[in-house]
Amino acid sequence: MPSIKASPLEATKSPTVRPKYVAIFESPVASIHCIGAGLVGSYVVCRLADRGHDVHVHDMNPRPRVVGYPGVMIHHGDALDHCSELNEYAEVDIVVNMLPGDIGKIAMNTLNEQNYRTVDLSFSDETPDLHDEKARDWGTSILWDVGIAPGLSNMLLAEAYRRLGPLAKAEVRVGGNPTGPTGGWNYMAPFSPKDVIAEYTRPARVIRDGEEVILPALTERHMIDVPEHGQMEAFLTDGLRSVLSSIPAVEMSEYTVRWPGHIQRFIDERNAGTLDEDELLREWWYDHKMPEFTWMEVKAEGHDGTEMVWRVADYGGDDGSSMARSTGMVTACCVEEWLADPEMLPPGVHAPEVLAPRVVARIIQTMRTERVRIEGPDIEL
Repeated sequence: MPSIKASPLEATKSPTVRPKYVAIFESPVASIHCIGAGLVGSYVVCRLADRGHDVHVHDMNPRPRVVGYPGVMIHHGDALDHCSELNEYAEVDIVVNMLPGDIGKIAMNTLNEQNYRTVDLSFSDETPDLHDEKARDWGTSILWDVGIAPGLSNMLLAEAYRRLGPLAKAEVRVGGNPTGPTGGWNYMAPFSPKDVIAEYTRPARVIRDGEEVILPALTERHMIDVPEHGQMEAFLTDGLRSVLSSIPAVEMSEYTVRWPGHIQRFIDERNAGTLDEDELLREWWYDHKMPEFTWMEVKAEGHDGTEMVWRVADYGGDDGSSMARSTGMVTACCVEEWLADPEMLPPGVHAPEVLAPRVVARIIQTMRTERVRIEGPDIEL
């Protein structure tokens, strides 16, 4: 390998003893390549390293938290360039794509031409399932959208469908926010601010009268009561993605949750032509000192009126923010499930709702063990 390709190891395997995350099962030690190490990605990196894996991070500017972290090797450089040559840096057992959406999809276009198992968290507008045939031709296996929503929300809707049959109604409400109104925007972005802006501008695909339709984002605004926090506001966003076609329903919607006033200010500034994306990136920058929480509610109703409801809440911890934990824990669990069972998924592109109930049950059990509050029906095996 030419010397210009050989990024120095910023951190090597260290004898430092670190407390291990509680695990429901043991997966074999693996060489894991993480593409991107931002707010959520850095949590996944550290979690997998703490589980004893050899973790390789490909990022131009990884979060300081991962630099020097035991078990983490940093390969500085353009992560997109690295995607086509990961095996030149180290053995590749599995890849985790955690780049922001606009460049994450470029990475996926390269990764699906490699004979790797890839877990994708990039949440790009162009979803990997568009390239299912190419992935199968290359012998590539991709599991995409494995966060809290989409991700865990898909798994819960799949459980409702399995038990109730085709659904009369399905609704997902989710958001990561400060624990109370803060003034100004009443918000800080718990992942890439550009991806948050994309959520607000991307038309929302929903199911109405059994058919997929496209509605403007930020519409169908309504107030909801969030336990322990009171009145918050929910509005349509484009987060259903794969379940639009995999789970039959008469009505299906996904709503983002924010403190009152936030989205009206966004709409007002957008309509006035005064919305400055660079300014938003600055004003929404994540403040680690501000108390915050992530909350999700998944409701499903069968045609006989039977309802299933799950609620998920997390308040963060020393290991990461609530969004990093609740999203990244699902990602990391999927990685380890796949390592423990290499035949879990065949070549092709797979959405999270295809995971077996026993896999979903272990993910939920792990999250509960690590203080993520999950209320609702247990997964039936």
